[in-house]
Amino acid sequence: MRLIAAFFKLVRLPNLLFIALTQVLFQYCIYLPIYGDNVQGNDTLRFFLIVLASLLIAAAGYIINDYFDINIDEVNKPERVVVDKIISRRWAIAWHFMLSVTGIGLTIIALPFFQFPHLVMANVFCVILLWFYSTNYKKTLAIGNIVISLLTAWTILIIFFSKFPLGYVYDNGVLMIDPKFFRLTFLYAAFAFIISLVREAIKDMEDLPGDSRYGCKTMPVVWGMNATRVYVTVWVIVLLAGLSILEIYVLPFRWWWPALYNLVLVI
Repeated sequence: MRLIAAFFKLVRLPNLLFIALTQVLFQYCIYLPIYGDNVQGNDTLRFFLIVLASLLIAAAGYIINDYFDINIDEVNKPERVVVDKIISRRWAIAWHFMLSVTGIGLTIIALPFFQFPHLVMANVFCVILLWFYSTNYKKTLAIGNIVISLLTAWTILIIFFSKFPLGYVYDNGVLMIDPKFFRLTFLYAAFAFIISLVREAIKDMEDLPGDSRYGCKTMPVVWGMNATRVYVTVWVIVLLAGLSILEIYVLPFRWWWPALYNLVLVI
């Protein structure tokens, strides 16, 4: 039982549930209300396979991050260290590999390569990016935060792109997708990106002692805490302003589910 609890702590179970919730709400509060009956018969199965693939790849990313962060975590959050205490480093690498491969395999099952080669390769790239984030990017000013924010936005964008095979989005320069769905998707992906930027900066402030000791060039280390607080405040103001404008925009069209999703789950 202790090993199972440690594994769930290692893969950040609450974070995984939030990723799944974000994708489920996007599917059921944005996509289905707009497209209604014009949904492919296998869409639900494809969607849940993509969600599962996303969760496995994210879990693998959390594992490899903790694998390379043992020393820093011993300073910042010693009570949360799992690798090398409860789960061995060898098993951590094994789980990272198994979850990554399974996640890519589920992506290929959900999105046949001959129809969606760009999405399969994108998820492969996500696995690689998470590895290099853990080894290099997270220790570099702003780069690590941007990488994680892009990956956060990707959890929404992959659902969007999975609805349309390669080459379908534009046909002879004409947009073949419902403009409402197109706009809402990229707006929410942008908001997810900004929310992640804010969250990562706050985490950097919390992790300042260990990051500074082990040479990580995060914002609080390089800029100082006050400048980082200003950075976070500015992005929060931009985010709230944008979300408020979006709420005003969707209500006149009676897009009740997108409006509710925006109000309750985002704002």
